[in-house]
Amino acid sequence: MIIVNTLDEPATVLRKAFGCFPTGVAAVCAESGDGPVGMAVSSFTSVSLDPPLLSVCMQNTSTTWPTLRQQSRLGLSVLAENQVSAGKRLSMKTGDRFAETAWRATEDGALFVLGASAWFDCSIYAEIPAGDHTVVLLEIHSLQTQPDLAPLVFHGSRFRRLHDVDLVVES
Repeated sequence: MIIVNTLDEPATVLRKAFGCFPTGVAAVCAESGDGPVGMAVSSFTSVSLDPPLLSVCMQNTSTTWPTLRQQSRLGLSVLAENQVSAGKRLSMKTGDRFAETAWRATEDGALFVLGASAWFDCSIYAEIPAGDHTVVLLEIHSLQTQPDLAPLVFHGSRFRRLHDVDLVVES
């Protein structure tokens, strides 16, 4: 157990604390003039039904986001539990993030990872500065889902799978 009264190393302590909360893993990708560009994100959140919005948080030091934000359409793919390798590659700082990853792009340039449990075809709705990140609101234009595919989960700085548990709720 870690108990902190003062944040001597706030980034390290906060990263560990935030890592206690499991998140899904999504890929934000597009087809650019130089080929596919994309990155893994674990800060995907639903925001609004009307208009249909979702959010992702982009680190201000990202070298990928400036290229992605110039594209007219972005594809957000919710990675499935069998896509650990794609999640790791899309998280790399250097190298070919799309090596051995099957994908397809729309005519508008949104790029999707094949085999993902959900695809969202989006455009940027708003960007909100938030400390060392930018909260990006994305407007959803279309989507596809495969709800029976279990998602890839990120928890404690590791990729994980969900495990079904039968719960009995007593009243």
